Amino acid sequence: MENIRNFCIIAHIDHGKSTLADRLLEITGTIEKRLMKPQFLDQLELERERGITIKMAPVRMVYRLLSTNNESNSNKRITNFADEYILNLIDTPGHSDFRYEVSRALAAVEGAVLLVDATQGIQAQTLANLQSARKAGLKIIGAVNKVDAATSDQVKENIKNLSLLLEIPEKEILKVSGKTGAGVPELLAKIIERIPPPSNQVTNKVTGRALIFDSLYDEHKGIIAHIRVFDGEFQLNQDIFLLATKTAAKAKEIGYFVPQLKPSEKIATGEIGYIATGIKNPDKLKIGDTIIGNWKLEIGNCQPLAGYEEPKPVVFVSFYPEETDQYDELKIALGKLRLTDSSLRFEADMNEVLGRGFKGGFLGRLHFEIAAERLAREFKIETVHSFPSVAYKVKIKNDWRLVTNPKDFPENPEEVEEPIAKIEILTPTAYLGLILQLKEFFRFSEIETQNLGNNILISAKLPLADLISDLDDKLKSISSGFASLSYELIGYEKANVAKLEILVAGHPVPGLTRIVPKNDLERVGRSTVEKLKDLLPKQQFSQALQAAVGGKILARETIPAMKKLLGNFGKTGGDRTRKMKLWKKQQRGKEKLKEIAEKSDIKIPAHIFKELLKK
Repeated sequence: MENIRNFCIIAHIDHGKSTLADRLLEITGTIEKRLMKPQFLDQLELERERGITIKMAPVRMVYRLLSTNNESNSNKRITNFADEYILNLIDTPGHSDFRYEVSRALAAVEGAVLLVDATQGIQAQTLANLQSARKAGLKIIGAVNKVDAATSDQVKENIKNLSLLLEIPEKEILKVSGKTGAGVPELLAKIIERIPPPSNQVTNKVTGRALIFDSLYDEHKGIIAHIRVFDGEFQLNQDIFLLATKTAAKAKEIGYFVPQLKPSEKIATGEIGYIATGIKNPDKLKIGDTIIGNWKLEIGNCQPLAGYEEPKPVVFVSFYPEETDQYDELKIALGKLRLTDSSLRFEADMNEVLGRGFKGGFLGRLHFEIAAERLAREFKIETVHSFPSVAYKVKIKNDWRLVTNPKDFPENPEEVEEPIAKIEILTPTAYLGLILQLKEFFRFSEIETQNLGNNILISAKLPLADLISDLDDKLKSISSGFASLSYELIGYEKANVAKLEILVAGHPVPGLTRIVPKNDLERVGRSTVEKLKDLLPKQQFSQALQAAVGGKILARETIPAMKKLLGNFGKTGGDRTRKMKLWKKQQRGKEKLKEIAEKSDIKIPAHIFKELLKK
């Protein structure tokens, strides 16, 4: 174990984690240079398109440590180190919606490289990730990335700021370039020198005990558990046992990430690798569970490892298949998706217009958007979804209940509480005034500012419903992309909100129901019916579009009936009396159609829902 180093790279989004990981793979010889491609560890097509890491990615590197002094062309060894080291790296996402991925990576390693972009400096998620790494008790190495693209003054300034943040001398902050590879050998040497090797945490005589930090699904091998072994070892074809779900299985395959799956005969204490369990039921494996070996002999003496705090969904969206006969396929797809995204929660749901579907719980708006895109790309299932909403606490007859679906929100609750987030915005001083003006559109409270060099850290409380609307987009727009945002849920506070319903021909459309602050009801209602008027096709009868709260109509638009011209009375000739009779007959027919429509369900095509629900 003295030759093993387990570490992860943490940073704000777009600070170069994946590019730096590429250079680590090259320099250690894990991937041949001719086979290298940008963002090598990002395996999802979606990650490459968006240029962001969505899934954590483990990889095992074997490295021979060379001299890092001025004799750069020398092959001289550093004599006080071993010749060969096993470096287990976990690349992590940077966006705050995927912080649960980061927390699981931190629990599987002993150290972290905190990366800061030299052209952007310390950002909001830099601070949040640092706090998480310190809480996990990790050894932290500071590095300033993209030094090739920054001025010398920018590099010096960020080295100074990062040393103050980490409370270490400036000389211990490394300068690296993920693009050119400059400084990366020195970073590898620092990782070996500063990050401690794993220790044996054995508390009982088990053949193996490991933490499951991630998983994926394979049609032939079943669920593949990504594990960090904390004591003992696991061998091929060994009996294994999952403590939380009390599930027995056999290790069909054992191995390491290189980064592809590479089978091995065993995986031992301190190492990171995988076990193919053969289990096909997603409910049988739980992220954060402890997996043990030789369980038939040792289960009575085995204590579970410390797992993870269960992720708490904050955004709720209902998904429905565009093709109603794909309900079962959607259910299977969500189960498999949950294996690669353990923070996803879903339960069966029913909509009077869209049919059967599932209500999903997500950690943020981007998290839900990524899940929808993965369903379409990986499982070929196109979905229609409801407006993103949050969970409200509602008091009725002195009884509090949690409401996650707007259609279930009562008309006249005694009291309502909504989730509140603490947000931190890190911005250059020049944009402070523009950002503070956002309080005219968003319900900020308890605003505080703090100077951090050339930046300002803005702390405030904000209802989660406002946060998931379009705050991040507006923030990036007014700050030219320089401001960054991080947040955490801190509790519930009293809310002044109401249920806004959209009626088509007198029928409420459940998928369009929203919970809206009372001050914004009329504006949101009018905007919705105006947009719906442009999207819905004309019928043989006129259609009333209404936005209502309780029995009160706040806004109305009317889609006129289709017209069928009965000739031009003035120019084409013909008997006017006969044409008037036909026109009146047509009007009576339209009135009859309207009556029938008002007594039956309104069908809104799926593509119109998609257009209406766009931001």
